[in-house]
Amino acid sequence: MDESAYRSARGEINREPCVFEKALLSRSAVCELEVRHALAERETVECSNHEARSQCLCLLELLREKSAFALKLTDTHGLLTHAAMMRIQCGGLSGLKAVLDEDAPAPSVRRLVMLARQHPGGLEEQPWSRIVQGVAAWKIRKRYHPKVES
Repeated sequence: MDESAYRSARGEINREPCVFEKALLSRSAVCELEVRHALAERETVECSNHEARSQCLCLLELLREKSAFALKLTDTHGLLTHAAMMRIQCGGLSGLKAVLDEDAPAPSVRRLVMLARQHPGGLEEQPWSRIVQGVAAWKIRKRYHPKVES
Protein backbone atom coordinates (compact mmCIF):
# COMPACT_ATOMS: atom_id res chain seq x y z
CA MET A 1 0.00 0.00 0.00
CA ASP A 2 1.46 3.38 -0.96
CA GLU A 3 1.63 6.17 1.61
CA SER A 4 -1.17 8.30 0.17
CA ALA A 5 -3.55 5.32 0.11
CA TYR A 6 -2.48 4.47 3.66
CA ARG A 7 -3.13 8.02 4.90
CA SER A 8 -6.53 8.07 3.21
CA ALA A 9 -7.55 4.71 4.67
CA ARG A 10 -6.19 5.72 8.08
CA GLY A 11 -8.31 8.89 8.05
CA GLU A 12 -11.42 6.85 7.32
CA ILE A 13 -10.72 4.23 10.00
CA ASN A 14 -9.22 6.42 12.71
CA ARG A 15 -11.28 9.62 12.92
CA GLU A 16 -9.97 10.69 16.37
CA PRO A 17 -6.25 9.79 16.38
CA CYS A 18 -4.76 9.52 19.85
CA VAL A 19 -2.61 12.50 20.72
CA PHE A 20 -0.11 10.24 22.50
CA GLU A 21 -0.14 7.50 19.84
CA LYS A 22 3.66 7.24 19.67
CA ALA A 23 3.94 6.64 23.42
CA LEU A 24 1.15 4.05 23.38
CA LEU A 25 2.50 2.18 20.35
CA SER A 26 5.98 2.04 21.90
CA ARG A 27 4.44 0.61 25.09
CA SER A 28 5.85 3.53 27.10
CA ALA A 29 2.37 4.41 28.36
CA VAL A 30 -1.16 3.04 28.60
CA CYS A 31 -4.60 4.59 28.29
CA GLU A 32 -8.03 3.28 29.19
CA LEU A 33 -9.59 5.17 26.26
CA GLU A 34 -7.41 3.78 23.48
CA VAL A 35 -8.88 1.80 20.59
CA ARG A 36 -6.34 0.06 18.37
CA HIS A 37 -6.80 -0.57 14.66
CA ALA A 38 -4.66 -2.73 12.37
CA LEU A 39 -4.10 -1.22 8.95
CA ALA A 40 -1.73 -2.48 6.26
CA GLU A 41 0.57 -4.29 8.69
CA ARG A 42 0.66 -1.20 10.90
CA GLU A 43 -1.21 -0.25 14.01
CA THR A 44 -3.00 3.00 14.79
CA VAL A 45 -4.55 4.22 18.02
CA GLU A 46 -7.83 6.09 18.23
CA CYS A 47 -9.23 7.97 21.23
CA SER A 48 -12.72 6.85 22.20
CA ASN A 49 -13.61 10.14 23.94
CA HIS A 50 -13.55 13.48 22.10
CA GLU A 51 -13.42 15.61 25.28
CA ALA A 52 -10.56 13.54 26.73
CA ARG A 53 -8.68 13.89 23.43
CA SER A 54 -8.99 17.69 23.69
CA GLN A 55 -7.56 17.59 27.21
CA CYS A 56 -4.66 15.40 26.02
CA LEU A 57 -4.01 17.84 23.19
CA CYS A 58 -3.69 20.67 25.74
CA LEU A 59 -1.19 18.57 27.71
CA LEU A 60 0.83 17.75 24.59
CA GLU A 61 0.96 21.42 23.58
CA LEU A 62 2.26 22.32 27.05
CA LEU A 63 4.82 19.52 26.91
CA ARG A 64 6.04 20.74 23.51
CA GLU A 65 6.30 24.32 24.75
CA LYS A 66 7.98 23.53 28.07
CA SER A 67 10.40 21.00 26.52
CA ALA A 68 11.78 23.38 23.89
CA PHE A 69 14.91 24.31 25.82
CA ALA A 70 15.68 20.72 26.84
CA LEU A 71 15.37 19.59 23.21
CA LYS A 72 17.23 22.64 21.84
CA LEU A 73 14.24 23.68 19.73
CA THR A 74 13.45 27.22 18.62
CA ASP A 75 10.03 26.44 17.12
CA THR A 76 7.78 23.93 18.86
CA HIS A 77 4.70 24.65 16.75
CA GLY A 78 6.00 23.26 13.46
CA LEU A 79 6.70 19.68 12.48
CA LEU A 80 9.12 17.91 14.78
CA THR A 81 11.23 14.86 14.09
CA HIS A 82 10.00 11.45 15.16
CA ALA A 83 12.75 11.30 17.81
CA ALA A 84 11.77 14.70 19.26
CA MET A 85 8.09 13.70 19.42
CA MET A 86 9.01 10.41 21.08
CA ARG A 87 11.02 12.27 23.72
CA ILE A 88 8.20 14.76 24.30
CA GLN A 89 5.48 12.10 24.53
CA CYS A 90 7.30 9.28 26.32
CA GLY A 91 9.60 11.43 28.42
CA GLY A 92 6.87 13.95 29.19
CA LEU A 93 4.45 11.28 30.39
CA SER A 94 7.26 9.66 32.38
CA GLY A 95 8.08 13.01 34.03
CA LEU A 96 4.42 13.68 34.76
CA LYS A 97 4.08 10.20 36.28
CA ALA A 98 7.11 10.89 38.52
CA VAL A 99 5.41 14.06 39.78
CA LEU A 100 1.77 12.95 40.06
CA ASP A 101 1.56 9.15 40.16
CA GLU A 102 4.96 7.86 41.24
CA ASP A 103 3.78 4.42 42.38
CA ALA A 104 1.99 3.52 39.13
CA PRO A 105 3.66 0.75 37.12
CA ALA A 106 3.40 2.73 33.84
CA PRO A 107 2.25 6.20 32.84
CA SER A 108 -1.51 6.14 32.28
CA VAL A 109 -2.36 9.02 29.97
CA ARG A 110 -5.98 9.51 31.05
CA ARG A 111 -5.16 9.17 34.75
CA LEU A 112 -2.27 11.66 34.53
CA VAL A 113 -4.42 14.23 32.71
CA MET A 114 -7.17 13.87 35.31
CA LEU A 115 -4.69 14.15 38.23
CA ALA A 116 -3.07 17.23 36.70
CA ARG A 117 -6.42 18.91 36.14
CA GLN A 118 -7.41 18.30 39.79
CA HIS A 119 -4.41 20.23 41.13
CA PRO A 120 -4.83 23.93 41.82
CA GLY A 121 -3.98 25.75 38.60
CA GLY A 122 -4.63 22.65 36.48
CA LEU A 123 -2.29 21.60 33.70
CA GLU A 124 -0.60 24.99 33.42
CA GLU A 125 0.58 25.11 37.03
CA GLN A 126 2.51 21.85 37.22
CA PRO A 127 6.18 21.68 38.31
CA TRP A 128 7.35 21.81 34.71
CA SER A 129 11.06 21.83 35.51
CA ARG A 130 10.69 18.39 37.12
CA ILE A 131 8.46 17.10 34.31
CA VAL A 132 10.87 18.29 31.62
CA GLN A 133 13.65 16.36 33.36
CA GLY A 134 11.80 13.25 32.16
CA VAL A 135 11.91 14.57 28.58
CA ALA A 136 15.63 15.35 28.82
CA ALA A 137 16.42 11.93 30.33
CA TRP A 138 14.30 9.80 28.00
CA LYS A 139 16.23 7.83 25.38
CA ILE A 140 14.97 5.84 22.42
CA ARG A 141 15.72 2.15 22.85
CA LYS A 142 18.53 0.96 20.65
CA ARG A 143 17.66 -1.79 18.23
CA TYR A 144 19.19 -5.14 19.00
CA HIS A 145 21.54 -6.28 16.25
CA PRO A 146 23.05 -9.66 17.11
CA LYS A 147 26.54 -10.26 15.89
CA VAL A 148 26.70 -12.80 13.13
CA GLU A 149 29.67 -15.10 13.52
CA SER A 150 31.10 -16.48 10.30
